[in-house]
Amino acid sequence: MAQIEQFSSAPSAVGPVVARMRALRELWPETDGVAVFNRVYLTVTEEIERRIDAGEFADRRAAVTLDVRFAERYLAAVDAVAAGGRPPACWWPVFQYRRHPGVRPLQFALAGINAHVGHDLALAVVDTCRTLRCEPADLEGEFERVGDVLTLLEERIREELMPGPDLLEVADPLTHLLGCWSLDRAREGAWLAARSLWQLERLDGLGRLDGLGRVDGLGRLGGTLRSGLGGLPELAEEFTERLDRSVGMAGRLMLTPLVAQSSGSSTGAISS
Repeated sequence: MAQIEQFSSAPSAVGPVVARMRALRELWPETDGVAVFNRVYLTVTEEIERRIDAGEFADRRAAVTLDVRFAERYLAAVDAVAAGGRPPACWWPVFQYRRHPGVRPLQFALAGINAHVGHDLALAVVDTCRTLRCEPADLEGEFERVGDVLTLLEERIREELMPGPDLLEVADPLTHLLGCWSLDRAREGAWLAARSLWQLERLDGLGRLDGLGRVDGLGRLGGTLRSGLGGLPELAEEFTERLDRSVGMAGRLMLTPLVAQSSGSSTGAISS
């Protein structure tokens, strides 16, 4: 995966990414698996925007920046596919199986959340720290509030998209399959990954300091430290790639086809 890009300024509002997701909602048919996730995520983003405007986030600038950088990761995957490219590995199963008749809407919704939270959220925290020149700890309150919205919505998703009693033969394996994944554990993993990546970046910056040996008065220390930290960019790159692949593997399992459904069956669309 390419290194996370640098951002020059903080976004001022969530509105532009909301508008983009609304446009995608109109573009894709309801039966499209990516469209199922897009409707879910649009609902999340609109709710976060409402809470930001209501003053529920202590640091509005940090909340807006984190929310926008988070959304940009998903939209970049959409753009990559639209341009004929390949999205990150975490997103690939969702796009690959988006029209498979044997995958239920609930599977698409949660597989999309898996990709976005398990992979994108960690990178969005790092993106935000770079934009605002802050530490992950400074964003912990906003991170938790965004996660609370996701948790509430996940409950709604499971209620609205879980097949009814007439599809009990589908619901049994579906419940078992998706019960193996936890949003709370994904959030915890994202926070750990974000802090780990940020520490690698900080250590890399320390290793690049010129004249460190002269500052501490130990002539060889600076060169030794820089030599010892020389592999950190590659380590961060490998960490990010392996995170991407492992989240993608979980997403592929979540999208295991269970039964073919007729073209007229309900998609259980989430309204925004």
